[in-house]
Amino acid sequence: MDPKRTILVIEDEPHIVLGLKDALEFEGFAVLTAPNGRSGLSLAQKERPDAILLDLMLPDLNGYQVCEDVRRTNQFVPIIMLTAKSQEADKIRGLQAGADDYVTKPFSVGELVARIRAIFRRTHRPAEAPSFRLGDATVNVAAHSIEREGKKPEQLSFYEVELLRFLHERKGQAVGRDELLDKIWGLEASPSNRTNDNFVVKLRRKLEKSPDKPEHILTVYGFGYKLVE
Repeated sequence: MDPKRTILVIEDEPHIVLGLKDALEFEGFAVLTAPNGRSGLSLAQKERPDAILLDLMLPDLNGYQVCEDVRRTNQFVPIIMLTAKSQEADKIRGLQAGADDYVTKPFSVGELVARIRAIFRRTHRPAEAPSFRLGDATVNVAAHSIEREGKKPEQLSFYEVELLRFLHERKGQAVGRDELLDKIWGLEASPSNRTNDNFVVKLRRKLEKSPDKPEHILTVYGFGYKLVE
């Protein structure tokens, strides 16, 4: 039997912690909890959890600071930010700080569990090419990095790698936003969901010579995206 996956919940509201702990343990996960940013950072470093649920508004450090600190020592652990803020700018800032995804309170525990399970299913996917080329850039899937000629390598988050990998598997083909949401994040499409678009913006900054004039990740207007070499 596979060992239990461990989820670290960094959240200061006791009723939310209790609800998440009960739901995640019922689904077969081991759960660690921390009521503030500093104790969460300590647990993240000591226990090396398989995923982190991180509240944005904490009593000491805010979620952005915690996320950035985690990323200094662990580029790969999936981080889902829990936030009561729904403004686009706040979500984008969280992604820029290193979060892989965000869930706006109040949220469905069922949807959150589905996202976590989708992450862990992908960690068991069949072996694949360790790297591939896109123009003057090399994407290293195993190392979660991208290196452009003459540039310092940049780290990629879990979902950035997943998005690039999925588009590369279908290179030259238009892939719909709805399919990307379902296959990568395990989400249902909704008019307000900009998850794909936010990650494409981040990837273009790292991959493209001119992010505002992309050559590799192309927008198929009204539908989705297409990757070309």
